[in-house]
Amino acid sequence: MDKKLKQMKEKIKLLNEAAKAYYQENREIMPNIEYDRLYDELLEMEKDMGVVLSNSPTIRVGYELLSDLPKEAHETTMLSLDKTKDVGALKAWLGNRKGVLSWKLDGLTIVLTYSGGKLVKAVTRGNGEVGEVITNNARVFANLPLSIAYQGDLVLRGEAVIRYSDFYKMNQEIEDVGARYKNPRNLCSGSVRQLNNKITAERNVNFFAFSIVKAEGADFKNSRLVQMEWLRNQGFEVVDYREVSEGTIEEEVAWFADHVAGNDFPSDGLVLTLDDIAYGESLGATAKFPRDSIAFKWRDELRETKLLEIEWSASRTGLINPIAVFEPVELEGTTVSRASVHNLSIMEGLELGVGDTIEVYKANMIIPQVSENLTRSGNVEVPVHCPICDGDTVIRQENGVKALYCSNEECPAKHIKSFTHFVSRDAMGIDGLSEATVEKLIDRGLIKEYADIFHVDRYQSEITEMEGFGEKSFRNLVDSVNKARKTTTVRLLYSLGIPNVGLSNAKNICKNFRYNWADIQNADYDQLIQINGIGSVMANGYVSFFQNEHNRLIVEDLLREIEFEEQPAAEPSSEGILSGLTFVITGSVEQFKNRNELKEAIEALGGKTTDSVTSKTDYLINNDNLSGSSKNKKAKELGVPIITEQQFLDWINGKERPEA
Repeated sequence: MDKKLKQMKEKIKLLNEAAKAYYQENREIMPNIEYDRLYDELLEMEKDMGVVLSNSPTIRVGYELLSDLPKEAHETTMLSLDKTKDVGALKAWLGNRKGVLSWKLDGLTIVLTYSGGKLVKAVTRGNGEVGEVITNNARVFANLPLSIAYQGDLVLRGEAVIRYSDFYKMNQEIEDVGARYKNPRNLCSGSVRQLNNKITAERNVNFFAFSIVKAEGADFKNSRLVQMEWLRNQGFEVVDYREVSEGTIEEEVAWFADHVAGNDFPSDGLVLTLDDIAYGESLGATAKFPRDSIAFKWRDELRETKLLEIEWSASRTGLINPIAVFEPVELEGTTVSRASVHNLSIMEGLELGVGDTIEVYKANMIIPQVSENLTRSGNVEVPVHCPICDGDTVIRQENGVKALYCSNEECPAKHIKSFTHFVSRDAMGIDGLSEATVEKLIDRGLIKEYADIFHVDRYQSEITEMEGFGEKSFRNLVDSVNKARKTTTVRLLYSLGIPNVGLSNAKNICKNFRYNWADIQNADYDQLIQINGIGSVMANGYVSFFQNEHNRLIVEDLLREIEFEEQPAAEPSSEGILSGLTFVITGSVEQFKNRNELKEAIEALGGKTTDSVTSKTDYLINNDNLSGSSKNKKAKELGVPIITEQQFLDWINGKERPEA
């Protein structure tokens, strides 16, 4: 008994940590299949022992909220749904009754209240009993009606989601790959719960209604199907659904399965609800689940295969992840041969060994994972040297998870971000070198310093064999590299990633030294501090960078590969309305296409732009004066005026200059 209780407590702890990470912190610490397995095991143990602990996830609806948004209790508790992965169980649950089968969208559940035909309140699901009030944010959802024909009191539920297409587009605009969102649900959760609904509006959040809690006086003819049509007629988009019966449910589940891959909205399964409203309500609910609905989660397609090797992949953080490489198998319509094992704890838990028979699947029908090891030889040895730099490795344990790290601070894998910056659009501008591609080239030892990029043509066979590359991609890459050989001093200086030297400061420094690289590289502190926008910290960092022998060798190697274009040292017009003034821009822009366009407008009128707020800054342009950004804080400390984009436009169009 004591041993079983201990096992129960361990499972509860793991499940609660995973649920907290997923619902409160918008991250995942274990695959869905692992969570479901642990949950089912715990449920069986509770049934066998007749013991249910107070903190068990089988009786708790959710967790407390962590945010500054106002809280409000729901009139009706929002319970979770019981679930199954078996179509036969779904069919048996429905019996001879009619049902409504719909997508189980993977976003953020929202409760909306309308009164007198107007949206008056929007509250997140929260922990099922108390949610966060996000009414202002709901008003800017892309497809939500703010006024409807129905004038009574209406309470409905639905899911706020962000399309995959919008998710990918927004992620591509974030240059720092480490800062990108992991999935649409994380992005949606953060977008819906913003304190500034302007940000919500920019994220293109969509709302799909899926049920009515209350609609006084409305006649739905005791049918959920009629409810859905009624909601559609009120102007709501409703979750895609299909009418099902005992005879058609298998066919309809297959229809959804065929369409999940092409669905632009994230979905983690289906929901089956009884069409008969009165009968469904008469069934009541358990402590955790309503009895009128059940969730269907895709039964993960498992394939047995043979583990060929564990490949160790180093990242820019120094983390070295194990990758399972196995004999290719067909999963969910594609051939896969690799799957991340995530960390040492998972690898050791699976007792992986070369030659083992393993089961693999695609989490949410997308991401390859190892679900089980049928052989468990455990013969994989953890490397004592980094696969990239041959430096010593170290095992660290954080939050109960063991992970492998490279201890060498100069490991090339840790500099992936700097390589990615080096090839970026405003730096050397080498197309075809995404961060993922850079990482592959570093992993294979093909590039170790910036100059090596200009010799990728030596590795045709290695690169064309890389995933996603072929002869045409290789040739395009070589052409792009050769095109980048002819460049400017501004591009080169910016590409080196010197601390605090952004594009604007790189332009100002190069202009000051008339685009002569020798003078630019050998600039001293006293020269730099005279340049508008260059402070003491930046000047010291700049000088230290070029005094470092390793950095000087990197630059020398680069200079052998490139040729500088002639660039006249044109000075801004002394007669411009902004002559002698220095601006810093932060936050999003509304009137210009992007920040670069605004910078060009400033420079065309004789002004200068820099990246850091200093005592020499005349104006900070920020449309959000109340922002808690570091630049806003610095401007207020130094007494630098913060003006909006509109104030700037009014000024250059003839109105008075904003007060300093």
